[in-house]
Amino acid sequence: MTYRVHLLKFFFEMKGHFHQIRKAERLTHVWKWSFVLGFASILLYGWMAYLGIGSDMISSQHAEWTLPMYEGSKFSFLLGRLLFAVLLSCGILFLTALFFYSITDIPFQKLMIMQQVVLFIMLIERLLWIPFMVYLGLDWYVSPLSFGIIASYVTVHDWFIYFFGAMSLVQVWVVWFQIRYLTFMASIRKRWIVLAVVAIHVFYWAMAATLTSVGHYLLGGGIG
Repeated sequence: MTYRVHLLKFFFEMKGHFHQIRKAERLTHVWKWSFVLGFASILLYGWMAYLGIGSDMISSQHAEWTLPMYEGSKFSFLLGRLLFAVLLSCGILFLTALFFYSITDIPFQKLMIMQQVVLFIMLIERLLWIPFMVYLGLDWYVSPLSFGIIASYVTVHDWFIYFFGAMSLVQVWVVWFQIRYLTFMASIRKRWIVLAVVAIHVFYWAMAATLTSVGHYLLGGGIG
């Protein structure tokens, strides 16, 4: 049986696609969708950089710089955001899939399909960040979708605000989806799958909080 990846159709009959993927002996369009999502990540982060999202350091210090220095800093910022988009998409599509491949008996490309769904949803979340940031002045870790706002009422410690800000309603859906997908595809016990999924997300949230803390300390910006 051949399964042809069509990401948009996946959301309409998810359980049916689960059955088709599990039975499939051959998968097509996996790499095509990986390229599309990677390119979409670059475009989205490039647009965010063009809008100046995350460029607080440049805006706050431009009065002290010459025009060439200011233009050079904007160009470096754009390149940095594009590089981050590449690393983010590769990390989600390949490294996370590789992690689950190492602990389950699921073929790597079937795990890539799961991660393509995850990246697609995460890009939608970042698209929603744009009006929050541009029109409401809310950074990603205090967006209405995240738990960072609640954390800010409980603690003044920046790291914890960033950590809970990395958690969001979208991330909760991602955790649920990965547990459901892996449980359906893998033969290992569900509790080990739940532990693995939660553990890797806690690691990612902690890494996001740490990088943002360091970024704010050194550069006055964030990772987005």
